[in-house]
Amino acid sequence: MTFGRRGFLRGAGMTAAASAFPLSGLAAQTAEQLTPRPLPPPITSAERVARLRRAQQLLQQQGLGALLVESGASLDYYTGIQWWRSERPTAVVVPAQGDPIIVTPFFEKPSIAEMLEVPAEIRTWQEDEEPLKLVADFLRERGVAKLPAAFEETNRFFLSDRLSRQLPGTRIVSGNNVVRAQRMVKSATELALMQAANDITIAAFRQVHANLKAGMSGREIEAAITAATARLGGNGDGALVLIGEASALPHGSRKPHVLARGDVVLLDGGCSVHGYQSDISRTFVFGADPTAEQRKVWDQVHRGQQIALAAARVGAAAGSVDDAVRRAYESWGYGPGYALPGLSHRTGHGIGMEGHEPVNLVHGETTKLAPGMCFSNEPGIYLPGKFGIRLEDCFHMTAGGPRWFTTPPPSIDQPFG
Repeated sequence: MTFGRRGFLRGAGMTAAASAFPLSGLAAQTAEQLTPRPLPPPITSAERVARLRRAQQLLQQQGLGALLVESGASLDYYTGIQWWRSERPTAVVVPAQGDPIIVTPFFEKPSIAEMLEVPAEIRTWQEDEEPLKLVADFLRERGVAKLPAAFEETNRFFLSDRLSRQLPGTRIVSGNNVVRAQRMVKSATELALMQAANDITIAAFRQVHANLKAGMSGREIEAAITAATARLGGNGDGALVLIGEASALPHGSRKPHVLARGDVVLLDGGCSVHGYQSDISRTFVFGADPTAEQRKVWDQVHRGQQIALAAARVGAAAGSVDDAVRRAYESWGYGPGYALPGLSHRTGHGIGMEGHEPVNLVHGETTKLAPGMCFSNEPGIYLPGKFGIRLEDCFHMTAGGPRWFTTPPPSIDQPFG
């Protein structure tokens, strides 16, 4: 189980909005108005095999003996295995040459075998055995035990610590130049899945917005977004529904809020389609004309999105996108830097199999933008004690520049276009 920024605000014991709220009221009404959408096909076994072969090329080019990836998005990326992390490791070990192995507890082998989509031997360990010994033995078999072993960046420390005990002479290094280098650049198939996820999220938002009524709680609205997302075919983890002053807190408040005329409402949500994510935010004023200040700030954030997109050029440093937005905001009297009132978070983050993944559109990030990279574009402005405005749409880089997955709305009066 994982807890994201949306799930955190639901409180203990709620793993998804659908489990927290019955499908009734606004949720039922919204779901009934929608029909499921056709979805693109999932990633094929052939594409996963191609990923493994490319990883091996990178290992060889860098003089590395093998790559170890434990449970998480990257394990799914290479093998199709979707598994959680616990004290019992499950991992793929990819040698520089030859087929990989999967290391997993003995009693989990049938479940792992059901999910495995690439040629790989499954090697198991019993509860009283050391799983990292299986890894060490495999590296010796392949004759690469004396070469550096690459670890995916989110692997937990105990794995490297215990492998070092098994192979004291083996140097463990970062696998970023293999895993991150591959996952940051999406294929056409991956982009199609992300497009489907974005289409579902914006459709769910639009339908919920059309059914809002005074007196509704943030949780009721969140439940409706989750129900609409599921009805359309997406796998959602809920949404942030920030009403009134809570909209000035980028990830919201645990305080209950009830919808009233004139409230600023900030919706932030996403879903996955066959493991690929969306992330969208919309801000609007409920049931009343926006004030002059609300309209001004909304227009500035809208302009901030366009400034960010214009700065996102192939070959530019990712951090330069954030810098361009912040220069404009400071010229309008916000900040300086990340100070409030203004933009207290980065302009955007990488996205793909995870809602947040490297790299970020943040000051100081030197990674060059390249075709296939995907990012959120969300330069909000927050006025503590008053309200906040965030517009968030994701884009992907092409050879000719950035391209939206969803188009930003034209005005605060038309928050969904």
